[in-house]
Amino acid sequence: MSSTRSILTAEAPAPKRRRPGSQRRLASVHITLIVGAVFMVFPFVWELLTAFKTFGGSTQVPPQIIPDPWAWNFPDAFARINVGQMTINSVIITVACTLGQIVLCTMAGYGFARIPFRGRNALFMAFLAVLMVPGQLFLVPQFEIIGKLGLLDSLPGVILPGLFSAFGVFLMRQFFMSMPAELEEAARLDGANVWQIFRRVMLPLAKPGIIALAVFGALGNWNNLLWPLIILNTSNKFPLSVGISALSQDVHNSTNYPQLLSVALVAMLPMLITFIVLQRQFIAGIAFSGGKG
Repeated sequence: MSSTRSILTAEAPAPKRRRPGSQRRLASVHITLIVGAVFMVFPFVWELLTAFKTFGGSTQVPPQIIPDPWAWNFPDAFARINVGQMTINSVIITVACTLGQIVLCTMAGYGFARIPFRGRNALFMAFLAVLMVPGQLFLVPQFEIIGKLGLLDSLPGVILPGLFSAFGVFLMRQFFMSMPAELEEAARLDGANVWQIFRRVMLPLAKPGIIALAVFGALGNWNNLLWPLIILNTSNKFPLSVGISALSQDVHNSTNYPQLLSVALVAMLPMLITFIVLQRQFIAGIAFSGGKG
């Protein structure tokens, strides 16, 4: 019996112990992540609390952390701007621009990744160069083009420049390049042409990348402020981002921060819900897009 115990004891693997250095590194990583999370979450918490403060509480020195008393500022904020109509305008602009980016950027990304043609690399470098140019430099030529098309002070004038994205082309190109070439070769052996391969083989597999593109496009167009602010003059055509900026302008030169952040909180909810619902597909799309250059 004692010999059996000794054999079992000898054969049992010794438990692995982490080295003190690795434990310290792991603890430092956790501390760094916690500090980073606090810095990321704090503005949202401050916005949430300020939305329920009174005007005096929002300007109190030292700052008031917990609202005292709690105030319901949404009716007064909604009375100052037409939140309902502006939300509809934002939805129209965001949906139209996002769908346009999905269609155009997906096809362009597939062309750059899978279809060989003369000057492909040079043309793709030109697309990448667009990403290095500040967007403000495009405002004047875009304004002149939209004006010549007769689309000033209109939603189509806001939507048209947002139908295409150089970043979206780069994202989808990287995603399609990460797919194995054997899929296309098998489809060609079955007699499929380029369009059939793209639509029936590659496009269904590109769902995570398309979702990542849709999230990026929706977020950018929903929060877009500068271009609608320049091109629109009629308040009924303003998106919600322009309406929020109007709340920061008060006749008494004092911004009512509780009302401002109340509308900002409402404007943030659609994008927050969208990201929560599509979080897994979004992360998968970003991971696949960085797999191959």
